[in-house]
Amino acid sequence: MWPDIRSGLVLTALLVPAGMGYAQAAGLPAYTGLYATIVPLLAYALFGPSKILIIGPDSALAPLIAAAVIPLALDDDKRAVALAGLLAVMVGAILIVAGVLRLGFVTDLLSKPIRIGYLNGIALIVIVSQVPKLLGFSIEARDPLRDVGGIAATVAGGGIGIPAALLGVGAIAVIFLFRVVWGGRIPGVFVVVVGAMVITAVFDLGRVVPVVGEMPQGFPTPALSGLEWADAAALAAPAVGVALIAFADTGVLSRTLAARRGETVSGSREMAGLGIANVAGGVLGGFPISGSTSRTPVAEAAGARSQLAGVVGALLVLAFMIVIPGVTQYLPESVLGAVVITAVITLIDVPGWVRLWNIDRQDALLSVASFLGVFLAGVLAGILVAIGLSFLAVVLHAWRPYRAELGRIPGVRGYHDRRRNPEAERIPGAVIVRWDAPLFFANSGIFDSWVRSVVTKAAKEAANGAPEVRTVIVAAEPITDIDTTAMDDLVDLDEYLEQRGIELVLAEVKGPIRDLMQKHGMSERFPPDRFPPTVGAAVDAETGSMRSDIGGIGEAPDDESGPQDPEPDHDGR
Repeated sequence: MWPDIRSGLVLTALLVPAGMGYAQAAGLPAYTGLYATIVPLLAYALFGPSKILIIGPDSALAPLIAAAVIPLALDDDKRAVALAGLLAVMVGAILIVAGVLRLGFVTDLLSKPIRIGYLNGIALIVIVSQVPKLLGFSIEARDPLRDVGGIAATVAGGGIGIPAALLGVGAIAVIFLFRVVWGGRIPGVFVVVVGAMVITAVFDLGRVVPVVGEMPQGFPTPALSGLEWADAAALAAPAVGVALIAFADTGVLSRTLAARRGETVSGSREMAGLGIANVAGGVLGGFPISGSTSRTPVAEAAGARSQLAGVVGALLVLAFMIVIPGVTQYLPESVLGAVVITAVITLIDVPGWVRLWNIDRQDALLSVASFLGVFLAGVLAGILVAIGLSFLAVVLHAWRPYRAELGRIPGVRGYHDRRRNPEAERIPGAVIVRWDAPLFFANSGIFDSWVRSVVTKAAKEAANGAPEVRTVIVAAEPITDIDTTAMDDLVDLDEYLEQRGIELVLAEVKGPIRDLMQKHGMSERFPPDRFPPTVGAAVDAETGSMRSDIGGIGEAPDDESGPQDPEPDHDGR
């Protein structure tokens, strides 16, 4: 029990400034960030499956909340709080229903490259929104690109508030110093917040620097008055987007923590637990929340073993609001902006993007497109852009998949990619090809053209003395699906080869695909003898010889089984 209590004490030093900072980043009064901390932590302790996950306001959600709520609030803080609460309730309801329906897999819509670009865009938007506060001035918030222009114009015109800027920039320096020197063991955020309040109180800086002001005293209370059904309709689409991002972040963090502890966490239970926490927080004056990638590691490092750590932290934040809520009248807004900026910088993953560029340029470009979609189109539209790009990535991977002509390497079992293994020889009289994707309308034409090109190349070699091609063997085990367009193209390919005296056979075809072809009326064109069980069996039928153990030809039982057959991966086999 004591490790959890100690962890809760340490955690509180971050919960208060982070909660207030993310609330302001979302365009809401600072105190709502504390409500969105206290209530969800207590609710998650009862219903959440993860033992040490800390949930609360999050930098990735703040701009989404602002984009959804501020246009509807009409410069009314009370209405903004009510709308944010409604948004949280709607997000929670979506997550609960999705959890009951076991839809945790939907977060797979956001692939790693898309998430890297999306979070980089979110981080830059949050930083841009906090820079004016950090430097002691304000601008009319419009969109990130124009906000950058407004910031530059104000700075160039000498509009920086020197005292506020000194406190804000100094706070950033101290926080990073603590991270570098003590590795986060001593919370630099707590040090700068307390230090800034002391300096402001002693030197009466409240007259010259903007301050957060006093928090309302007492318990979180319902704040959903004055809403209409039209507000719920306007928030429906943002709620879906926020729910997707909230669970994506929470699910990844929860699984990482569980794996580190040798445990497992149900994604659907996590979704439902997070949903209940959002509903509870929204009803009692909060806004949408998710798992915290900054506070959870602090709790873990401090020795947290259960949700008691979060409960202790929530109760201490509540005690703060009851006993000393007025102390925040000495907290400079520039310091709170510094807290948000230093937290959100951790979302920026330039090394991750560089790795993508070195590994897969297509993924790297998709990540850039996701980043630009968020930064230029806005965070809500950016969600749609990110999901659309994820679907595009799926199509691109399936549209032009890896494909290979296979051959035999003397003395080596199996059939191997001839492009990666120049020493691999074509089977006399046969061409073996492999297509590493489902066959569907977008790629079946490419498959047809590619097979024809391989056959044409083999025919040219035959004109120079090589054996004439009599059979095309498709190593079809990687083909996991086929649609009607692809079946028609397959018939066209078969007719083309038939006119040239070449037989097309499909080796290792999966049962469901054969069933689909049969339903499509292809049984006469492709009788059972055109579906050899393995590539080796197809080669035997062509060559009339027995596969040897080392050359890939013979009829030993282990060689004839599907998994034993020479189906090369992309690793150079």
